[in-house]
Amino acid sequence: MLYRAAAWLSGVWGGLLLGVGFIGAPAGFAVTTAEIAGRSAGRMFSIEAYASLATAVILLILMRRLTNERPGQAVISAFNTNLFLVLGTLFCTVAGYFVIQPMMAAARAGQGSLSFAALHGLSAGFYGLKALLVLTLAWRLAARPA
Repeated sequence: MLYRAAAWLSGVWGGLLLGVGFIGAPAGFAVTTAEIAGRSAGRMFSIEAYASLATAVILLILMRRLTNERPGQAVISAFNTNLFLVLGTLFCTVAGYFVIQPMMAAARAGQGSLSFAALHGLSAGFYGLKALLVLTLAWRLAARPA
């Protein structure tokens, strides 16, 4: 039951990441000015970042419960691949949104040592890595027999 819930949640999370990154943000730039589209994309990524934090915490709790829910079997280490995938997504969310986004705002104002383009590339890299980690987690959980 918990494996199915974790697999479902990680699959929905992966869909959210792909939808925002490949559909939502690019669509805004296709239909309006760069300034309005940038604000719209920024709002979507803000909502996604907080949703990612909440989802990662829920999945951490589920991963922890799954390691304790195997009576009659050998003890499983709490630090397994799935847990590290979730922790990696947390790192990517914090670094990509909560650290780099404020730096991007400063770069847009002409402050800081890195350009807006460089920071945008770093942020996009963290986002892509997070999506890859989430999709890998969803694949691993869905492939495991319940």
